[in-house]
Amino acid sequence: MSIIQKFYDNMASHYDKLFLDWKAATKEQAVLLQGIFQKFNFGQTTSILDCACGIGTQAIGLALLGYDVTASDISDGEIAEAKARAANANVEIRFENADFCALSDVFSEQFDIVIAMDNALPHMLSNEDLGRAVKSIVNQIKENGIFVGSIRDYDALLQDKPPYSPPYIYETEKGKRVSFQTWIWNDDRYKLTQYIIDDEETLEINKFECEYRATRREELTKLFTANGCKEVIWLFPEETGFYQPIIVARK
Repeated sequence: MSIIQKFYDNMASHYDKLFLDWKAATKEQAVLLQGIFQKFNFGQTTSILDCACGIGTQAIGLALLGYDVTASDISDGEIAEAKARAANANVEIRFENADFCALSDVFSEQFDIVIAMDNALPHMLSNEDLGRAVKSIVNQIKENGIFVGSIRDYDALLQDKPPYSPPYIYETEKGKRVSFQTWIWNDDRYKLTQYIIDDEETLEINKFECEYRATRREELTKLFTANGCKEVIWLFPEETGFYQPIIVARK
């Protein structure tokens, strides 16, 4: 089992605690993504693959809007959690366990849109690994289809290499929930420890460790262009309302 699989398997039952209201977030993010899809002339009949679906945050929200959604992830734990949440939301989504570096091993078909949100691609710790992921993703996109993904603003973060992320502090009906990350840098890589402190009915503290590589926007742009995308644009939080820069690449 890779460090990525272990990280998300362990986090699966806690991931929704990163949000004040996870169900509300699924709907808000789906509307945001729908706006991007419409900007690129994709309507309701669009087929979507969420190739880093996690517990279904984007996939379930999009399915609730009526999209034809397929979802995959490398983590068995997150796929199981996502399936349960999709059933609870009464939406039909095809779920598969798949590595986004080898999507063709699982999927024979192509999709109008492939998405990978919430800083999934920077799990690739070298340009070569990231290139394999981009090639795999682009191969599953139909001609004139698009990729939509988001990453942290590493262009800014690499200037100072902060040792931690600002905490999220949520007031709930039962108490408080706090989440934050610490980062130990080694050149452009960093070891991340995610802390989730649940001080509601009883105090519970959990931590989860993983590693990322700070991926600059220019690197991703070049890789998508080199792998057959004819247009790559970046959308920023001030125009989308999303907390990370979003890349849109058209095949």
